[in-house]
Amino acid sequence: MLLLSAVAYTAWVLEVVLSTGLDPVQAYLSELAAEDQPLGGLFRATDLVAGLAVLAAAALALPGGRRPWAVTGWAALALFGAATAADSRLPLSCAPTSDEMCAARETAGLVPATHTAHAVTSSLAVLGALGGLTALTVAARRYGWWPPVRRYGPWLLGAELLATGWSLGAIAAFEAGRGTWALGAGQRLQVLLVALWLALLAAALRPGAGEPGTGEPGAAPAGRPRTDRRREPA
Repeated sequence: MLLLSAVAYTAWVLEVVLSTGLDPVQAYLSELAAEDQPLGGLFRATDLVAGLAVLAAAALALPGGRRPWAVTGWAALALFGAATAADSRLPLSCAPTSDEMCAARETAGLVPATHTAHAVTSSLAVLGALGGLTALTVAARRYGWWPPVRRYGPWLLGAELLATGWSLGAIAAFEAGRGTWALGAGQRLQVLLVALWLALLAAALRPGAGEPGTGEPGAAPAGRPRTDRRREPA
């Protein structure tokens, strides 16, 4: 489920080979799924798949969770999945960064209420992704779980925080009429890092990659000496 979500969440890379009419450096990523865009239905569908797949993965993981950081992380990923799925059902009606009339209507409050609802669900998705990345990385390092997450999680978290800061600053600049500050590039980097995190977590959870409480395949639970003294066959 996590790997499926990672793939679906990067469907926007199709804009490299498909003609969307939007500038990937400047345009909101959400504009690809806007109601007036020719490929909007495709990108709304991939966002829905991405959200539901993460939600399903979190729903499967949560009942077996006992450690607080793990429970918090999976709950945050469930929020991310639910908000992303809701996001796909509340698309923008038009593309404000490329359509001056759309931007003017948005400023005047003459766009559908889905624009405001979309902003709320998008914000919740970002919070869920950051919360999940943070809590599960802490869980991996504190409890000795998932070696790939222990190793690369902190770097991905740092990069995600920087990309999120870039995106928020660019959004503020655009809404203040000061240009886009490469808003599209910032958002695309932000989403790409989330997809990489989901793929990393999927790889860490695969059979033989190290189970919770073991740290690595064949190792003793964190904090305990190994007591298995069996010799390997000659």
